[in-house]
Amino acid sequence: MKNKIILIAFLLVALPTFAADSQWVLKQSTLTYHVSHKLHESEGVSHAARGKGVCHDGQCDFLIAVAVKSFDSGDSNRDLHMVQVTRGAEFPLVTVRTRLAESVAASATINADLEIQFAGQTAQYKQVPFKVETQGGETHITGNIPATLTDFKIDPPSLLTMPVKNDIPVRVDMTWHQQ
Repeated sequence: MKNKIILIAFLLVALPTFAADSQWVLKQSTLTYHVSHKLHESEGVSHAARGKGVCHDGQCDFLIAVAVKSFDSGDSNRDLHMVQVTRGAEFPLVTVRTRLAESVAASATINADLEIQFAGQTAQYKQVPFKVETQGGETHITGNIPATLTDFKIDPPSLLTMPVKNDIPVRVDMTWHQQ
């Protein structure tokens, strides 16, 4: 487990930079998951994502990683249960990979194909729309990833024998800096 964290950290810091036309670094992030239950709604927020993008020949490869335990719902018992349900001790990171055309940074909207690894499973999301605002050397990206528990083979946790809804959308708010 610790080796996986070290490997991901190494990849984020040391992505191949030789022959790269440009690089992007995740400067700031807010990732928010939403869980619905018949009795209540809850959200967990993390500001701990790290990411890097490397562009070459008009294509940019991005890798974003965030620790499962970094999400805070305001209820430590709920957060601990979330880590247990998602097998966060065994699979401590959520990683997202995408490849985009370098020219999309100048667009107002991008549609990204995402590969997300979470809870020991990999899910693909096609053409996820994100709003893009570029100012100076920074690009602000916002959008929602339509994740579900079944995408990652997670059994819905229950409260009073009633399971939470399958949908767990993730709101993304990130600021990237071009180096």
